[in-house]
Amino acid sequence: MRKHIKHILSIAIILSVTFSFSQDRTKDTIDTGVIDVVKPYTPSISDAFKVKETPSLDDETTEKKKEIKYNIFSFPVASTFTPAKGKAAVVEKRKPAKLFDNYATIGVGTYTTILGEVYLNHALNRTESVGGYVSHNSSQGGIDGVSFDDNYSISKINLNYATMLRDLSWNVEAGFQHQMYNWYGVPASFMDRAINDNIDEEHTFYDAHFGGDINFEDTYINSGSFFFRRFGDNQGSGENRFLVNTKIDIPVNDEEISTTFKFDYLKGTFDRSYEVNEELRYGNFIISAAPTYEMKQDDLTVNLGITAAYLRDSESKENNFYIYPNVTATYRLVNEVLIAYGGIEGELIQNSYYDFASENPFVSPSLFVMPTDQQYNAYIGLKGKLSSNMSYNISGLYKADRNKALFKNNDITLMTDQAYSYGNSFGIVYDDVDTFGVAGEINVDVNRNFKLGIKAEYFSYSTDNEIEAWNLPDVKGSLFMDYQINEHWFTGANLFYIGERKDQYFLNDGITVASPFTVVLDSYFDANAHLGYHINDKISVFAKANNIANKAYQRWQNFPVQSIQFLAGATFKFDF
Repeated sequence: MRKHIKHILSIAIILSVTFSFSQDRTKDTIDTGVIDVVKPYTPSISDAFKVKETPSLDDETTEKKKEIKYNIFSFPVASTFTPAKGKAAVVEKRKPAKLFDNYATIGVGTYTTILGEVYLNHALNRTESVGGYVSHNSSQGGIDGVSFDDNYSISKINLNYATMLRDLSWNVEAGFQHQMYNWYGVPASFMDRAINDNIDEEHTFYDAHFGGDINFEDTYINSGSFFFRRFGDNQGSGENRFLVNTKIDIPVNDEEISTTFKFDYLKGTFDRSYEVNEELRYGNFIISAAPTYEMKQDDLTVNLGITAAYLRDSESKENNFYIYPNVTATYRLVNEVLIAYGGIEGELIQNSYYDFASENPFVSPSLFVMPTDQQYNAYIGLKGKLSSNMSYNISGLYKADRNKALFKNNDITLMTDQAYSYGNSFGIVYDDVDTFGVAGEINVDVNRNFKLGIKAEYFSYSTDNEIEAWNLPDVKGSLFMDYQINEHWFTGANLFYIGERKDQYFLNDGITVASPFTVVLDSYFDANAHLGYHINDKISVFAKANNIANKAYQRWQNFPVQSIQFLAGATFKFDF
């Protein structure tokens, strides 16, 4: 160590002497002056670097780790544990309802009401089946304050055959219907006269029909159908109607135009007109085509089309051609929650004696029958779901009908000596009617055991020639409910509300005709309910109550309905 210190001191003395000599020499040779700095000095720090060598320890105090050995002392242990196999939790399932192909129902009630229905269906093999339907509903009447028979009966029978093949399916059906009503709505001021004349107020309808339809798979011809009906009554009236429909996809420039073709033939006669004892004839045929092109883009669907119709009146020998819009659209604003829809459509509506009598069975057999020209029916609305089990539909409409058929009370003309000429029947008048309406509907499926539906509608009418839109209500409302209480008990209800209607009353004493005046028919509320019990899968019993409010309201002028009615019966389901 001392040796090293000696060398260091020697080097320091030599450097000191050398430096002192250099200073003295500089003072003698360097001249004083101005030095210009061209570039400022910028000091920098060199990058640090890591020594890549791995130092080795060579220390006498470093000791080696001692090697440790582990020994395990094990011995067998007897065990009786056996793990159980895992399985899914059991979900309680409802026993599936047994479905039957056939049923029979019978019931009896107040006003000597009898109800009977039988529905039959039998599969001949995997592709063919036959079926039938028979029903009867009658009442002996007995409405308070009515002096004439007010009984009625409706009987129906229907047979059908269906087959389903690989590329097509078709079916045919035939049926017969018999209905009987009475013109019992004689006003009080003419009651004595009608009784003295001993009128025969019974009016019977009969209907025989035959038809069929066919559906194709993967062809340009989608479907087709035909239907023929013979309708008449016990007053010498008769009507034939033949209807053919077909739907075809017509290819145009790699696109398909869905087109519906229709042929509608109508021919009928009445034994006489209302005031004159002359045969009244009517008849026409309508040929129409309605091409439609569908466009889809994201949530928007638009159907663009028109309806062209040709009318030939066989009695007046007149020809007319009509063009109607046929445009509809839907747009999903919020998936299934909010869907907007709208459209403008029109059509030539074929009216018939059968249709009039089905809506109002108290019409006289002396009607003027002609088509209605519905120039357009424009509507717009919103529909969707408020929740997974609640849906809604709100809409508004405005439509223009030319020659719209309106029911109006026939004038009293005692000179004709007809059972329906005492103000106790209805005729048809035609007028140009514009209708504005709004409607709202809510349907609730709380669960598979409970369903509820509510609907309300409001209408406003504008007429051209008639002073009122006869017998058209300003408000309609309905409610229905079905509830499966438990495995055996079930119940339900339906309620209807019809607002005020207006009708016209004529007075004719055979010599002079008094001025007609307008009457207002009160609104009415009809509540119906039923309760039933499933004894087993095949047999059920039920009880019904109709017109619970017990009001003999008038659906048509001078025709009160039966008050509260009760009916009880049973249903039997079976298979062959």
